[in-house]
Amino acid sequence: MNPLIWSLLITGLATSTIITMSSHHWLLAWLGLELNTLSVLPIIMKPQHPRATEATTKYFLIQTAAATMILFAGTMNTLQTGQWSITEASATTTLLTTIAIMLKLGLAPVHAWYPQVLQGTTMYTALTISTWQKLAPLALLYMMHSHLNLTTLMLVGLLSSLIGGWGGLNQTQTRMIMAFSSIAHMGWLITALSLSPSLATLTMLTYMTMTAAMFTPLAITNAKTIADMGTTWPMSPTTLTTMMLTLMSLGGLPPLTGFLPKWLILKDLLATNTALLATLLLLSSLPSLFFYIRLAYLTMLTTPPNTSTIEHQWRFKPTCPANMPALIAATALLLPLAPSLHNTT
Repeated sequence: MNPLIWSLLITGLATSTIITMSSHHWLLAWLGLELNTLSVLPIIMKPQHPRATEATTKYFLIQTAAATMILFAGTMNTLQTGQWSITEASATTTLLTTIAIMLKLGLAPVHAWYPQVLQGTTMYTALTISTWQKLAPLALLYMMHSHLNLTTLMLVGLLSSLIGGWGGLNQTQTRMIMAFSSIAHMGWLITALSLSPSLATLTMLTYMTMTAAMFTPLAITNAKTIADMGTTWPMSPTTLTTMMLTLMSLGGLPPLTGFLPKWLILKDLLATNTALLATLLLLSSLPSLFFYIRLAYLTMLTTPPNTSTIEHQWRFKPTCPANMPALIAATALLLPLAPSLHNTT
């Protein structure tokens, strides 16, 4: 792709998210979301593969439908309240906007498009969709936090966590596994948002760090399936070792960073006398932990029966990006900073 076009798309992607995050006007927030969608579509389409075309079409249709719902909700809210402010939202507007944002984030039960889109893109594009593309819709939820139905958020969070765990059990493609992992983590994030916006911020930052630390080794080793992960040990043992740590952190095992948001969310749920929801959330994270441990077992603790069938692949050592050591360190070692992180977010 032409560097000028590439820089224009990246600038549009960053600007659109900032516009939505800083807006208090329904039309401006909608404009930011639309610009965000239009900026990422050529990036998804870049491989010029039929699967990429399919993923681009699905992403466009879903995001356009959600943005249309948000525009309709904002217009209806203006007719009811007489102003375009996002913070002044009626009950109907809040419900419509919540459904639209669920659609944009890929939350259950409107999650079916999300794994298919990630499977049709490159690793780094999948990383962008899983992290940066979630910031603008979440910012809109933050601004409407005082009007949100907390019971609905908790139920959606629980359902997303359950489906994210169950859906990933039977997958062999790494991008599909990461898609269902993202759905499960979004469930925890929405549950955190129903408790406290600051806790949701910490959960989002932790999730973005862990997801980036997981997608980066997958991209540099070109591991598209579980079998590929098993045969990348001769290429880079260090990368596979750090990948196992990241998988354990994604599963939320102490003493790694992934345990931090789950610990705080469960603590706050118990403090608000919702022990049943906390128990169900814990149980729903077990299937996710199972397929994380399965991936870690196949990458580190087994030797593949034969080498890769791709000629000379073992000769080429993957180049490690400059930010990868920092991401791995943050994914594994931030738990002792829990009080500071919780207070600053």
